Amino acid sequence: MSGYSELRKGRFSEPGQAYLVTFTTAERRPLFEQSDLANYACQTLTATRLWYRSRLLCWVLMPDHWHGVIELGSMDDLSTTIQRLKSNSARMIRLQYPDAGHVWEKGFHDRSLRSGPAVLAAARYIVANPLRAGLARSVGQYPWWDAVWL
Repeated sequence: MSGYSELRKGRFSEPGQAYLVTFTTAERRPLFEQSDLANYACQTLTATRLWYRSRLLCWVLMPDHWHGVIELGSMDDLSTTIQRLKSNSARMIRLQYPDAGHVWEKGFHDRSLRSGPAVLAAARYIVANPLRAGLARSVGQYPWWDAVWL
């Protein structure tokens, strides 16, 4: 069993639970520095057909990774939801941008969020990520994020 599989062993996804999720581009390449590719990636990652059961509460696409807060639907588990998100977005990105190559690294990091205040704190952390990385001086200057509270 691989190291990643071993880490996920015994994990339980709870419907209705919110999770802070992070996954990276393949080899942490800054694939989404290109604004046209980043814009297209955002469209694919937020496509309503991917979010018909679970809800994407907040997200940001950085040049080399993605953060999101996901509230699981009653028929979803986290691993399946992330696998669907990554595989569909990668396929669509490669169709539009064949030179993109391998889009996402295997695996993801997640953390269960306990309550409303924890969800909002995670959302603030996500939205401020471009500021901490020096990509923008204000949240409004960075184009590749969204939150349901706005």
